[in-house]
Amino acid sequence: MEAIIKNEVLRNADYYREKIINELPVKEHKIQVGDIHTTYLDGGEGTPFVLLHGPGESSIWWMRVIPHLVKKYNVIIPDLPGHGSSGSAKEKLTKEIVLDWLDGFLIKTCSRAPVLVGHVVGGAIAANYAIQPSKKVEQLVLVDSLGLSSFRPTPRFAYQFLRFMINPSEKSYLRFLPECIYDVNGLIKSIGIYWPYFLAYNIACAQHPTKKVAAKGIMSAMSGKIPESELAKIDKPVTLIWGRHDKANNLKVALKASKKYGWPLRIIEDTRDDPKLEKPVEFVQVVESMMAQTT
Repeated sequence: MEAIIKNEVLRNADYYREKIINELPVKEHKIQVGDIHTTYLDGGEGTPFVLLHGPGESSIWWMRVIPHLVKKYNVIIPDLPGHGSSGSAKEKLTKEIVLDWLDGFLIKTCSRAPVLVGHVVGGAIAANYAIQPSKKVEQLVLVDSLGLSSFRPTPRFAYQFLRFMINPSEKSYLRFLPECIYDVNGLIKSIGIYWPYFLAYNIACAQHPTKKVAAKGIMSAMSGKIPESELAKIDKPVTLIWGRHDKANNLKVALKASKKYGWPLRIIEDTRDDPKLEKPVEFVQVVESMMAQTT
């Protein structure tokens, strides 16, 4: 019976996902990276931009910036291990497994050193990867990223997040969403007819037992504070993009990192921890400005 329930949840999730992807200027691909069946989206030409999503999310969380970025760049967006349509590792996720997976993925999908753009835990993955001297990365963009400090969300954020993780439902998700999104009604209006599919897909993924384990596992493996001595080893340009009203990773984290390492910080107003979803035009403008200054 449990297997039947899992399969039904997955079938529903695939349906909702397909509804969204079919309207985006990308194609979905599946490859094997080590022992992890990896699904990713690909579109556009030019400099490879690899976009790494946050915990419990998927590649479709970049849906609002994809149409803009593919006009100038080769946008490559994987579902992290155990997330979205990607399979899980055979072993418990560790930092080494995640970084080896990313290395293998980049080798298979990028024609040259990419710009790594990481959101929340995706940012921590990108930063940890770039620390390694043998890895080829053109630039880093860390978006409301973990890893720069200890993870200390506001008490209300933590409470609503745990409620959703324990009992993922539309009700608990909509209670949690205002902790992540500055203007929920504005976001729903902007996404328009695709909002029901976006909402249903995220809830279906959160309800799937294997994906719940993966989300917890990747947070456990990658969300810890990276030592300052390690961050100082990053020898490629780094840009920080932060939502002004982030409740999960306070803006003070970005201000401190910007001052210490000399990394430019771009603050996007009227957003919490997901400026790419809330303010896609402003987000892309920041990215394009960054590229113009470094090329």
